[in-house]
Amino acid sequence: MLLKDKIVLVSGIGPGLGVKLAIEAAREGASAVVAAARSADKLDDAERRVHAVNPRCQVLKVVTDITDRAQCDALAAAASKAFGRIDALINSAYAHGAMDYASTADLDSWSEPLNTNLLGTLKLTQAVLPQMKQQGGGAIVMINTMAARTVPPLGEAGYAASKAALAMSAKFLAKELGPYKIRVNTVHMGWMWGAPVEGYVNWQAQTTGVPAEQIKAQIAANIPLGEVPTDDDCAKAALFMVSDYARVITGASLDVNGGNYMP
Repeated sequence: MLLKDKIVLVSGIGPGLGVKLAIEAAREGASAVVAAARSADKLDDAERRVHAVNPRCQVLKVVTDITDRAQCDALAAAASKAFGRIDALINSAYAHGAMDYASTADLDSWSEPLNTNLLGTLKLTQAVLPQMKQQGGGAIVMINTMAARTVPPLGEAGYAASKAALAMSAKFLAKELGPYKIRVNTVHMGWMWGAPVEGYVNWQAQTTGVPAEQIKAQIAANIPLGEVPTDDDCAKAALFMVSDYARVITGASLDVNGGNYMP
């Protein structure tokens, strides 16, 4: 199994990629999943779904707002106390913020995605470093977006800016933490079929009168593999990067998009 006996911490547990990361980590043999989200009901749902695929996988649920450094420290401390190590951190928590344009945006509104996607992610990353250094290594993955790799349809300027800053920060972290055998990589998701994109497609269908399946087909037509990747498949790609198969990969950026764009 890809993650046999590993302790995997996942932030941003929710109805999309976050919960799929927890589920697939359990399916790949993780001995424990530390699940973090801002609401307890999402964590309870994740625990049920994790145990459905791997009843032996322990689940530690910690309500956490990653923009609060004290809560990040408490999360890392709880994981270390419960399991004695943190093998992997997958930073999946994010805030999209308003749909906006760089030329006209209320720049004060950018504080939400910047505080969550960049600063909050770095706060949680810093919180797990003492444990990872003490145990002699670990793996960190930043969940990122195609909006930080190629300019998508306009309207995500603030979100893209926060994620682009995170991508560069990950490279600094990879170089700084390499001597401690702590790997830091970024996984950029393209179109990803799951709750958020499904909601977007359904909204487009309602506002345009075009059937949702037709809109999805139009998206897939621009993807060389001919399909919109699922959040399950995207989760598996991210988990590969924290597995021992990727033990000499750090500072890398992996695009998971079916070939939709090729930087």
